[in-house]
Amino acid sequence: MAEITAAMVKALRDKTGAGMMDCKKALIETGGDIEAGVDWLRKKGLAAAAKKAGRVASDGLVGVAVGDRVGAVVEINAETDFVARNTDFQDVTRTVAGVALEHGDDIEVLCEAAYPGANGTVAERVTALIAKIGENIQLRRTARLTVENGVVASYVHGMAAPGLGRIGVLVGLESAGDRDKLAALGKQIAMHVAATRPEATTVADLDPAAVAREREVLAEQARASGRSEEIIAKMVEGRLRKFYEEAVLTEQVFVIDNKTKVAKVLEDAAAEIGAPIAIKGFVRFALGEGIAREESDFAAEVAAQVAG
Repeated sequence: MAEITAAMVKALRDKTGAGMMDCKKALIETGGDIEAGVDWLRKKGLAAAAKKAGRVASDGLVGVAVGDRVGAVVEINAETDFVARNTDFQDVTRTVAGVALEHGDDIEVLCEAAYPGANGTVAERVTALIAKIGENIQLRRTARLTVENGVVASYVHGMAAPGLGRIGVLVGLESAGDRDKLAALGKQIAMHVAATRPEATTVADLDPAAVAREREVLAEQARASGRSEEIIAKMVEGRLRKFYEEAVLTEQVFVIDNKTKVAKVLEDAAAEIGAPIAIKGFVRFALGEGIAREESDFAAEVAAQVAG
């Protein structure tokens, strides 16, 4: 059988608008023949879904699920916010988030995972939902967070239903301390992450290239003052600390009390529960972030229809 490459999958997707996993399956079934793959997709009843796939899907839901020392978050997009209130869409998002607890590190693996209580995969269930609801629906991304000893806490903002909303956050806390107290602290930190959108957990976790770019920009700004290089160096370090306070979770001021750094919050909590606490990591999904939304000029549309 011919090797199915990413370029072939892309070519079929560009030709049909069908989902990535559907295109890959079509090519496997047809031995890599793209034209036969088009026919295979049509015969499987995926043509209607393919026609909708070109439309922008930037609404929908973020789903969060938490298990024992593991949490997962998924984003499933639709074209309108109305769909987020559809119970079938909510059920699928909630179920896929649960499946992601085991398969949530890779979107392709999650798409190919068995959908609970049904014959078929997660990707096939999403495709079936397109036909039922009549909008382009895409399982866009997934992430999973685990801890060895501690808790994974979650927070959902803009909640449409339990575990479903517009922003989903996971926070992993490593500690041998009381799990109930850790969970309560973790939820507060997750709320903080939802509000502040940190880029990294600690300064060491920041992308060195991003820090270097920031340092270069700050240096150029400081040189405009006409100060000596020695003074400029001190100015840059001071401004860099401000950058850390905005971008790094442990350096941020905790939104719960608006005065204590998150690092100090962890230190104080560790003293209370009698064990050190470390943030293993965090995940923050905001619905539709990074998706270019279609902007329509309604007046221009009406004028065009009148003129036409």
